[in-house]
Amino acid sequence: MTEIYDYIVIGAGSAGCPVANRLSEDPKNRVLLLEAGPKDRNVWIHIPIGYYRTMTSPLSWGYETDADEGIANRSLIWPRGKVLGGSSSINGLVYIRGQKEDYDHWGQLGNDGWRYDDVLPFFMKSEDQIRGADNYHGTDGPLKVSDIRDKRQVCESFIEAAQQSGIPRNDDFNGADQEGVGNFQITSRNGRRCSSAVGYLKPIMKRPNLRVETEAMVLKILFDGKRASGIRYHKDGREKNVNVSGEIVLAGGAINSPQLLQLSGIGPAEHLQGLGIDIVHDNPEVGANLQDHYQSRVLLELNRPMSINDDVNNPIRLMWTGLRYALFRRGPMTISAGHVGVFTKVLPESKTPDVQVHFIPFSATKLGGELHPYSGVTASVCQLRPQSRGEVVIRSSDPFKHPRITPNYLSTDYDRRLMIEGLKMVRRITQAPAFARYVKIEREPGAEHVTDDALLAHARETGNTIFHPTSTCRMGSDPKAVVDARLRVHGIEGLRVADCSIMPTVVSGNTNAAAVMIGEKCAHMILQDAY
Repeated sequence: MTEIYDYIVIGAGSAGCPVANRLSEDPKNRVLLLEAGPKDRNVWIHIPIGYYRTMTSPLSWGYETDADEGIANRSLIWPRGKVLGGSSSINGLVYIRGQKEDYDHWGQLGNDGWRYDDVLPFFMKSEDQIRGADNYHGTDGPLKVSDIRDKRQVCESFIEAAQQSGIPRNDDFNGADQEGVGNFQITSRNGRRCSSAVGYLKPIMKRPNLRVETEAMVLKILFDGKRASGIRYHKDGREKNVNVSGEIVLAGGAINSPQLLQLSGIGPAEHLQGLGIDIVHDNPEVGANLQDHYQSRVLLELNRPMSINDDVNNPIRLMWTGLRYALFRRGPMTISAGHVGVFTKVLPESKTPDVQVHFIPFSATKLGGELHPYSGVTASVCQLRPQSRGEVVIRSSDPFKHPRITPNYLSTDYDRRLMIEGLKMVRRITQAPAFARYVKIEREPGAEHVTDDALLAHARETGNTIFHPTSTCRMGSDPKAVVDARLRVHGIEGLRVADCSIMPTVVSGNTNAAAVMIGEKCAHMILQDAY
């Protein structure tokens, strides 16, 4: 007999784990959570610096974009988590919510219940803030948020240099105001990563009404007319159907969610029919409106051994690094994909910060590549609210084939201006006295890149994603939107989407915290509607 559940959650990632946790709090609800990847047993998942290995490992889907004209016809690798915890198990751990104005803008677009005052309680509900509770932070949530444990002089000097450049100090980017420079907080505790799986799933895995299936690839959502009735998934070489009496929550992320909707017959009808897919609901915007934060880096060689490169390239210091972590859970192995953060305005028309800087006390050839043989640091700058829009479209009806990803980076004058001015701003910081005393040479872009054209060419030819794809299942009250303000798929019953794909516009910062909030809020709305 076909199994039946009250709720099926597709994707055990940043948002899916909170949804499954909250829905299964009521023992009457039978909940099935499906994850295409394996269990989170890899040791590098739980060591913060392990993101440097896992992002380019089989724990990622390994998506690759199409060649993009805006970035010198290059294609980029887009890491997305394929493991229990999803991208929260392989990301850079930085905890940023975005700006108050981001969410107020969502509300202004007609999304009732998504203004900042509406979502703040769900951020607080999700959080266990190491600094304690206040008007912006909670301490009772599953997600551990902590200060960076590895303190470095080069990082403090970068903060001082930013202040010398006119940027105020800010010790809480998630508090009253985002603008400023300071140390990031990260999703870890006592030197261990706190993914959504660790925070939301590990404590409740023995709930009798919750079933978690890993290495279970969902192939298709099944429908009875316009109502989602179940799913078909692949596991252990076999296909299996499971029915649902309540609702299905799709939490696959900005790539997987539109892909599965399209495979299931929800999307641009003409394209899907051309692939032999029966149409359930025609919506050309499924997979459209793709947004991502694009980054360009300034890479500096220091004149003395102050970076993690020096720890890794020296056998004795490398051994001490490992021992410090094993014995005390401290040192370089506890850091994230950003140590110091800067949020500031670089365009005169901007009323709130329009760029973000991630300063990291090491440098490398590429993501997951070897560290440079010299003492190096990296300061990357990204646009916070890009105007460029791309798309995600399936190539075939085969669920195992990756979709076509077209970011269209730097396709607007606004985005190009932001990148140029952002690089200039980073240069001003690194040339300020507090930091300049440590700089031997600027290796990228290099002293020869002075003009706007040269800086833009550097950004086009060497820039990369900063791993924040969103908005491919846009939330809105208009007929073209994919989901409504309660995350219900327009034109369909019994199906919601809960992940970063629902963002009408990308938030101003790293996206993991917002994904967790979306999961919390989705579960709350489902339970509201059910009872």
